[in-house]
Amino acid sequence: MKTRKSIPYIYVSAAFLLVMVFVYFPIMQNFYYSFLKLSSYSENVTFMGLANYKRLFVDPIFYIGLRNNILYAVISIIFQVGIGLVLAMLLESKYVGSLRGFFRSVFFVPCVISIAAVGLLWQFIYNPEVGLLNNFLKTIGLEMLAHPWLGDSKTAIYSIIGMSQWQWTGYIVMLFIVAIQKIPVQLYEAADIDGASGIQKALTITIPQVKEMTLVTSVITVIGSFKVFTEVYTMTLGGPGNSSHVLGTYLYETAFLYDELGYASTIGAIIFIITLATSILQIIISKSGEA
Repeated sequence: MKTRKSIPYIYVSAAFLLVMVFVYFPIMQNFYYSFLKLSSYSENVTFMGLANYKRLFVDPIFYIGLRNNILYAVISIIFQVGIGLVLAMLLESKYVGSLRGFFRSVFFVPCVISIAAVGLLWQFIYNPEVGLLNNFLKTIGLEMLAHPWLGDSKTAIYSIIGMSQWQWTGYIVMLFIVAIQKIPVQLYEAADIDGASGIQKALTITIPQVKEMTLVTSVITVIGSFKVFTEVYTMTLGGPGNSSHVLGTYLYETAFLYDELGYASTIGAIIFIITLATSILQIIISKSGEA
């Protein structure tokens, strides 16, 4: 009997060991490195204490990156989670009919395209001379809105964020569709008997019933917003100037261009702390709304 009881733990231990080796150990190692001065070209290791953290908190590029990550997260929550939920409810409504499968595919296709390929595609769309966006604005008589979208420090990060919404909103829509399909049909039938409108059913049935999925998608979106790297690196390299840097690109630049591995580890530690704290806060807020 003891042997049988231990079998589940033996199976779990293999997965636990993998997670410890490839997830938790690197995290702890990164925190350790954040207190050091390291270089790829030297064996000398200098203990810096909190010097890297003190330097980070007076680094103007760090605050530019942090601001851009926060912008990324807020806009992504509004579009991917907020509008994504609305789109999911529309796709599951009776008004879409037989075109439901077509629209699902249309929304989901961008998610399966390589991020680097999407970045190059949108570089062409944003091109100030031959780009589709400026040419479209000129065609409809709004040439005054034509703009060097990625070449202006005021619009570069918003242009990248816009591209990201196009790519990932469909993924969130699919998650919400799965949650909506699990809602008991009897709830909607009872609402129909009571004469509830479509908006009333959405507010009193659909949204409360997908609350758990809303939490999951919010956490996924926020974590993804602070992990973002490829989109920015492919489209602007953090420019013009440092205006479109996010923490991920600044970490990469610090580590592999300036060879300050300890300082880069400090940036990585801050990214981990922010994403962990934000996720815990979202869970607490979600739980506080329960009866």
